Order: sequence, then C-alpha cells, then structure tokens
Amino acid sequence: MKIIDKYLLKRYLATFFVMLFLFIPIGIVIDVSEKINKILANKVPFPDVALYYLHFTIYFANLLFPIFLFLSVIWFTSKLANNTEIIAILSSGISFTRFLRPYIIGATIISVFALLMGFFIVPKASQGFNDFRYKFLKSNKQTRETANVYREISPGEFIYVSNFNPDSKTAFDFSLKKFKGENLDFIIGASRIKFNEKDTTYTLYNYTKRKVGDLDDKLISEKKKDTVFKFDLEDLTPVIYIAETLTVGELNEFIDKERDRGSSNIDTYLVVLYRKYSLPVSAFILTIIAVAVSSMKRRGGMGMNLAIGIGLAFTFIFFDKIFGTLAEKSSIPPFVAVWLPNFVFGILAVYLLRNAKR
Repeated sequence: MKIIDKYLLKRYLATFFVMLFLFIPIGIVIDVSEKINKILANKVPFPDVALYYLHFTIYFANLLFPIFLFLSVIWFTSKLANNTEIIAILSSGISFTRFLRPYIIGATIISVFALLMGFFIVPKASQGFNDFRYKFLKSNKQTRETANVYREISPGEFIYVSNFNPDSKTAFDFSLKKFKGENLDFIIGASRIKFNEKDTTYTLYNYTKRKVGDLDDKLISEKKKDTVFKFDLEDLTPVIYIAETLTVGELNEFIDKERDRGSSNIDTYLVVLYRKYSLPVSAFILTIIAVAVSSMKRRGGMGMNLAIGIGLAFTFIFFDKIFGTLAEKSSIPPFVAVWLPNFVFGILAVYLLRNAKR
C-alpha cells in the first residue's frame, strides 16, 4: 500500500468514526428530551436507563449507518477537492479508478464491521432497546398477537387459543387437533391452559380428549390434568420485534419454524434477515456515489456537495424504509423489496462514476 493509499484510508476511517461519535450524543440528547417525562413518571431505575442508552447507541448507529458513512465520505473528499489535492493526485498519473482503491478498502473494512455487528451485537442491543420501550414507555401497546391464535405446531398438528396472557403464561379456550393424513385422529380441549415453569408442564382445566374411531369416538374428561406438550405457548406468539433480537443463525431457525407453523409474519422476518446482508453492500454503493459527487470542485464548495449528499442519503433511506414496509404489508417479495434500493443506487453509482472519470 502506497503513502497516498494510507493517507486516504486513514482519512476515510477517521472521518467515519468521528461522524459516528459526533451524531450519537446528539441522538441521545434528542431521545432524552422526548422521553424524560415518561421515564420520570414511571420512576424507571437509573441502571435500566443507562443500559437502555447503551443499547440505544448501538441501535441508533446501526440504523443510520448509511447516512453516517455517506456524509463522512462527502465531507473529507470535498475538503480534498477544495484543497486541490485530488487534482494533484490525478495529475501525477494516477487514474480515477486507482484513486478509488483506498475508498474500496475502507468500505470493505466498514462492511465487515457492520456485518459482524448486525449478526451478533445489534440483535442483543435491539432486544434491550425494544424491551425498555415496551416495558416503560408503551405499556398500553400490544407487543404480540394474543387473540385468536392459530398455529400449526408440527405436520398435521394444530393449536388454537381464543386469548393468551404472556405474563401469566395462561391461554383460554384451548384446543389441539391431530390429523393423520386427511383424517382427524383426536381433539384435546380445555377451558384454560397454564404453563408451569417449575417443571415445564401444562395444567389443563376442564380437560377433554376425543379420540376419533372408525365406528365410534372415545371421550375422556377430567376437571384438571397435568401433562407435557412439545410446544411453548410464548413461542407460538412471539413479540412483534422478535426478528430484530435474534442472531443470524437463530433468525434462520426461527423463520423455518414459523414457516412450518403457517405464520402470517414471515415477510416481516425475511425483511430483517435480508437487511443484515444488504446493509453492508450499501457501504460500497454509497462510497462510490459520495466520491463521484464530491471529487469535483464546485462553486458552492463543500456546502453544495453536502447538500447533494444529504439529499441522496435521505432518498436512499426513504426508499429502503418504503420498500421494506411494502414487503411487510403487500405482495412484494421481501428479497426484491430489500435489495431494490441497492440495485437502483448501484446503477446511479455507475452512472456518476463514469461522469466523474471524464
């Protein structure tokens, strides 16, 4: 690596992390100003608040990672252009493509960092961030599906409850149907079912079991029965933000399990999974766009480059959020919705790069 590569790479990484650590405190101050009244009203313990803002820092940095990266590249590249350093570099015989090499190396480092964060660290932070919000700040908002829960827990085995209380781990109007092929094998019913954490058993009240026979049915009834099931009531009604709190391996297993159960939220979970991979790729695309936009010396100076950069960065975030929401709420395939912004801005990056080379 030549001296110029080290110089540009150092500026790339240093500016990115400075931008990151500059905006995070601003985000914390804004969040505190919005939530301080609710925190005081709910008498939230200080250790919980401190832990929340640690998780908030990681969550916030991951959420706005593309903007921080884009603005940092725009910032220091514009300074190079205004100081005519880029002209001097290109005049020495270095091609524009060669000039991009330290930027690509920097984008690779940031992408690997973002990928590992998204796989292993951000999920834990997301859980702490969301748990705090729903526990202390959104107490009246449902965090999971609790009414008319219907799931396929294994091939040919279906469970239904009319209402589920996740705090007491109790469900009402419980029924379990087992099919052999197209024929009903048996039905288990109970007016109430409660999970016993001490011995991982279930207590069923007003228990009935109807075994379907060829000629007649066999009926068993008991006022109260303790038994064991292979499912967990809480697993059947995951919190709405569960996908954000799982590592990539756990998320893949969770999606497979929910797909087998016939969950209606599969698209939401797939959007979270695909974003773990698409976000690091956006680092390369946004880096190329930022260099192409800011490498030319303009009349407006850095202000004009920053204005263009902010406009493009927020357009990227806007499209990313819009298509992600459409994937969750409409028939657009999650893979297409998540990767389409990268594809569109990738074409823009190629176009801007060709113009910058001229």
